[in-house]
Amino acid sequence: MMKAFFIERYGNKDRVRTGDLPIPELRDTDLLIQIHAAGVNPLDTKIRDGAFKAILPYRFPLILGNDVAGVVVKVGAKVQRFKLGDAVYARPAADRIGTFAEFIAINEADVAIKPKELSMAEAASFPLVGLTAWQALIEQAQLKKGQKVFIQAGSGGVGTIAIQLAKHVGAIVATTTSKANFDFVKRLGADIVIDYKTEDFETILKDYDVVLNSQEGTIIEKSLRVLKPGGTLISISGPPDPAFAQEIGAKWPVRMLLGVLSYRIRKKAQQQQVRYSFLFMRASGEQLGELSSLIDAEIIQPVVDRSFAFEATKEALDYVETGRAKGKVVVTMR
Repeated sequence: MMKAFFIERYGNKDRVRTGDLPIPELRDTDLLIQIHAAGVNPLDTKIRDGAFKAILPYRFPLILGNDVAGVVVKVGAKVQRFKLGDAVYARPAADRIGTFAEFIAINEADVAIKPKELSMAEAASFPLVGLTAWQALIEQAQLKKGQKVFIQAGSGGVGTIAIQLAKHVGAIVATTTSKANFDFVKRLGADIVIDYKTEDFETILKDYDVVLNSQEGTIIEKSLRVLKPGGTLISISGPPDPAFAQEIGAKWPVRMLLGVLSYRIRKKAQQQQVRYSFLFMRASGEQLGELSSLIDAEIIQPVVDRSFAFEATKEALDYVETGRAKGKVVVTMR
């Protein structure tokens, strides 16, 4: 048995409880990882509240947690790339989450060797936000040197990594944050910094090639308007679109629902001759390995705001929910 933080049905923070659950069984291509640290993400609170229950049919009890760093303690019969004792990090596949625990089983294809210079806590803070930034800017937007990119919420978990990655590519980076974080995001590489409390980014930015949207409501439509024709808005906060429904193999009622939810923003994008797409990042050990090279070369550095003891996982979730974290929040097991 192992200690874990889990839910037995969807609901608010009072649904999260701690207790003993069985250690996961290994599939042939799985690694059993003894968890040293786990990243805490807004995604964890959304899953807890049932925000994705239509598209991710989890079974209960459901252990929360989407980022991990730890040590391989057991390998499946067909594992080829890892051995016992390897220090690794990963974002588990969306249907196999559960890093708020002492152990997790993950397919070796989703795992990478931990960068040597990072602590376990730093490493655990990185996979989900690193892969989100990579898949948005490199894979989907194909961001190039000299292009202009607007990265919202620059001091947040995704923002801190996306700014660094965009600057590495050679893009011109604009971002939003509070006045108190101006110097912080400039050190990360932001060229244009907008105070979201007192300034309207739509009046300052124009003819941008790419927007990485992490906000909801009217912000997303305003974001479309700062793009030039042919530009791309990639949203990690929704609404999900039909392409995403197809990607996850959703049944037709879900495909119809997501089509309706995203119809307005897709129509607006079409009218303005720009592209809208929703990104729900996926696990990838290969891409994480690419990012590890950038970490080893000191081109990208994880940003950890606060570290909580494993026993205080619920408090860590509460802190993330305030939206005030500068970079990432982690829980440490050992």
